Amino acid sequence: MKKLTLASAALSALWTGAAFAETEITWWHAMGGDLGETVNQIAADFNASQDDYKITPVFKGTYEETLTAGIAAFRAGEQPNIMQVFDAGAATVIGAKGATVPVQDLLTENGVDFDINDYISGVRYFYADADGKMIGMPFNSSSPVMYYNVDALAAAGVAAPKTWEEFQTVTAPALKEAGYTALSQSHLPWIFTENFMSRHNLPFATNDNGYTGTDTKILVNNDAIKAHFTAVTDWQDQGYFEWFGTGWGDNQTPFEEGKVAIWLGSSGSFGGLANKDLGFEFSADYLPYWEAVTDAPTQTFIGGAALFAMAGKSDAENKATAAFFEYMTKPETQYFWHQETGYVPITEAAYDLAKADGHYDRNPAAEVGIKQLSLPAGEYTKGYRMGFYVQIRDVMNREFGRILTGETSVEDAFNAIEREANDLLARFAKTQG
Repeated sequence: MKKLTLASAALSALWTGAAFAETEITWWHAMGGDLGETVNQIAADFNASQDDYKITPVFKGTYEETLTAGIAAFRAGEQPNIMQVFDAGAATVIGAKGATVPVQDLLTENGVDFDINDYISGVRYFYADADGKMIGMPFNSSSPVMYYNVDALAAAGVAAPKTWEEFQTVTAPALKEAGYTALSQSHLPWIFTENFMSRHNLPFATNDNGYTGTDTKILVNNDAIKAHFTAVTDWQDQGYFEWFGTGWGDNQTPFEEGKVAIWLGSSGSFGGLANKDLGFEFSADYLPYWEAVTDAPTQTFIGGAALFAMAGKSDAENKATAAFFEYMTKPETQYFWHQETGYVPITEAAYDLAKADGHYDRNPAAEVGIKQLSLPAGEYTKGYRMGFYVQIRDVMNREFGRILTGETSVEDAFNAIEREANDLLARFAKTQG
């Protein structure tokens, strides 16, 4: 009788364990350092919040390395449940037939309420399809903003410029006289190209910036942006602007050292700047615009990355992924991410929570990116969708570097960008047939 009782107990334990076994999912991401620690904390908090699911985050290197690893894993049938994909790689993943489950479908099919209007304006459609269906869940979303050294501008007797005309005629000469390089920026394709087009509501590519077709051609070779880069070279010659290299930190560090008065960087950099002892007060404002191009500047669109639910997983794992996405979009989770990193809260509810908690009363600069993303939209401000765009950015970086080192003219550089980008877009279109 005793042996039977022990056997029954063991069988009962086995069945009980099976009934309450956690469904495990994996999340490949590109967040290193402090950002990676915050990712790990979010995963740990999700796991602790319930007993049904367990998510394991895995750092896979840079954005490019994560994308490459994810593509290789999908081809081998070993893809993670969730993969972080950066803005430039979105078209590659979305265009890969059968590679992902649209996040909007995933959520609604698993009983999670979804309304795209719950997301802040500048976030809603960047990772959506032409019909407005959200395909990737916006995650570390940011906007380029203008950081400035408050002490430097006070010493020069100027305010942060609203327009590029004001910058070149008033702000920059005064800052140079006060002993500063007026301007640096990190990421010429993102700030001085992609968001230049959005800020001025200019078409970036045919087919509605690439959203409505694959036979897309880039429209970057236009008079407005060429005039901008011509002005930038003039600012460089006059000592108003300095380009320190293609590396993000190459251009941020001189600002942190107090040598550069104005730095165009990411709203996602706020947390890092706020945690450093810079030796001066800093603040932020919107990206300047050219009055010669528009008298009605529009919103920027996001950079950063989204989370994509990879296809080929079981219903149980997809349900776990949907539960994690629901957790990720909770106001409290988004506010935590926003506070820790500086990336924008992606939903209106999270933004309201941050305001109600007084976060922006304490840190006005932390709100600039969100407010800029919430400016009036235009026909061309929702983003872009171009295949092989990682390689197109490489072409831009190469040619912009050649402009700023005097190896080529603005005209020749943009002709090269247009030619090589359109060749890449045509190659991508052939993969979509």
